[in-house]
Amino acid sequence: MGNWFRTTLLLGAMTALMVFIGGLLGGQQGMILAFILAVGMNFFSYWYSDKMVLKMYKAREVGPEDFPGLYTAVQELAHKAELPMPRVYIIPESSPNAFATGRNPEHAVIAVTEGLLSTMDDDEATGVLAHEMSHIKDRDILIGSIAATMAGAIMILSTMARWSAFFGGGSDDDEGGLGGIGLIVMSIVAPLAAMLIQMAISRSREYLADATGARLTGNPEWLARALEKLGAAVKKHPMHANPSTAHMFIVNPLSGGGLMHLFSTHPPLQERIARLRGTGPDPTPQAPVEEDRGKAEAAAMWEHLSK
Repeated sequence: MGNWFRTTLLLGAMTALMVFIGGLLGGQQGMILAFILAVGMNFFSYWYSDKMVLKMYKAREVGPEDFPGLYTAVQELAHKAELPMPRVYIIPESSPNAFATGRNPEHAVIAVTEGLLSTMDDDEATGVLAHEMSHIKDRDILIGSIAATMAGAIMILSTMARWSAFFGGGSDDDEGGLGGIGLIVMSIVAPLAAMLIQMAISRSREYLADATGARLTGNPEWLARALEKLGAAVKKHPMHANPSTAHMFIVNPLSGGGLMHLFSTHPPLQERIARLRGTGPDPTPQAPVEEDRGKAEAAAMWEHLSK
């Protein structure tokens, strides 16, 4: 499924849910206000969601003079992937992790935690950076940024619904709303809906980014070792992360067990490692790193059909 189609579906689902919650809060007028809010939120998400996420984690931009090894590694991977050089950010967090964000490759950002740099050796760090560079190349960082912003909006609306129910707000059934009972139900359902929408961001994109990142470095073992370290570190020292942004990281920054594992936005870590080492099921169909290869194959097919 194409990235733009997935983005459209996500925005449509978020808009519909926000309008529905607005109807519960204020009947027909609430639906209209929620629709206006949703349109504004979608516009805002496209242009500013990446900046919000970076600010949320107090990330700061760095250059080659600050972290020369990190900057050079990103620069080399961008050259291999035939992408513009993304901006590089450092997150002041001891738990190792990383994510990519930005609305397109020309406005992309790769952010890593201080813990990642202190935990990984150079090869493992390169494997992580290659994974994030693959998200940029596959153009699925936009949908991650939008999901974070919209899920956060749903959480805010659910909180508003809960407080409105406590103070006797909400429209009556005759006015098109569901009253206090409906608000209480929505305050419970909305966070679950936000979680499910994040899960709708296909887990397969992580498998694809793993495979593409391994081809960028030429050594799948680098990323496999990094994932092992990341999994162990997150279990011991979970990151202080907003749940609405958990899907953006290379591994889930939150320590969730039991039922929470069923709602994880990431595929099983051991499965990802097994695929990288060639001991798991067939990996996601590979997409060539070089665009020229795809052009050459298309040209050959056209020549064959023209005969």
